[in-house]
Amino acid sequence: MEFGIFDHLDATGQPLDEYYADRLALISLFERSGFRSYHVAEHHATPLGMAPSPNLFLSAVAMRTETLRFGPLVFALPLYHPLRLVQEICMLDQMSGGRLEIGFGRGASAIEAAYFGNDHAEAEPVYREYLAIVLDGLANGRLHHRGKYASFDDAPLFVEPYQKPHPPLWYGVHATDSAARAARLGSHIVSLDSAEETGAFARSYRTAWAEAHGADSAPGLVGLGLFVVVGGTDAEALASARRAYPVWHRSFNYLFVRHDAPLPKHRRPPSFDEMAGQGRAIAGSPDTVAAFLAERMAVAGASYLVGQMAFGDLTREETTRSVELFARHVMPALV
Repeated sequence: MEFGIFDHLDATGQPLDEYYADRLALISLFERSGFRSYHVAEHHATPLGMAPSPNLFLSAVAMRTETLRFGPLVFALPLYHPLRLVQEICMLDQMSGGRLEIGFGRGASAIEAAYFGNDHAEAEPVYREYLAIVLDGLANGRLHHRGKYASFDDAPLFVEPYQKPHPPLWYGVHATDSAARAARLGSHIVSLDSAEETGAFARSYRTAWAEAHGADSAPGLVGLGLFVVVGGTDAEALASARRAYPVWHRSFNYLFVRHDAPLPKHRRPPSFDEMAGQGRAIAGSPDTVAAFLAERMAVAGASYLVGQMAFGDLTREETTRSVELFARHVMPALV
């Protein structure tokens, strides 16, 4: 089993300069603690995402780490110009010595898309066309394409990715068919749904991988994302999680409330206890957390545990203690 971090970079109420400094310090701690990768979400015009430019934030991550792999989960492709995105991916991959991992999606929020003047109804075909352009450009060093949403006449790049033909791919899955598509593309996957749902995604993914790449080919990572808080006791960890989670939840729903719009399709319950009751969050002592995660990962058939360990108004000190206890006691129990 391998371990990663998923981070919305949601607002804590801190001044931004302190916020970024604290989060970058935590990311250095993730590296020292043995996490494989750090994945950052992309959101705009909402306290859910204080890294509206993932590449800008990740360039700081690249300069402050040496072994940690990192990347977006995911780039909201319809919000990008493919030429600029390809060039930035190449730069980040080179500056990090080949530690970038790239996730792509169509974007989850119609409200965010509208701020960019985009029609979210076209997000899926735009995503598919842009994905083909970006992957071809990374592999071939040029953009040459005639399509409905973009056209390029043999535009040279002069920058190239460190990893060939491109950095490893990631996709956030919510269905068996999307898991199968990701497998055929050779992408790793992460699920933020329940372990039971993820188990079905994992089976679909591994079946499609064997069909596309051969039964002897090792499949990519199957990730399960959960909220995780570790404390010296169950009561200590639960007190922090119960306080911090509603802060995150208000950020998660901020745009929908502001626009009096229907809540998101993949919604989250309003309390940490409800989230934990769905098996999608855990707060407790190292022994409690290790037992819970072992059971959830087995149900999910997952090979990659992706913890959301910094969220809401958890302080740097609370998260540092949680990560240190996780690395010292939980990781060894799960490997």
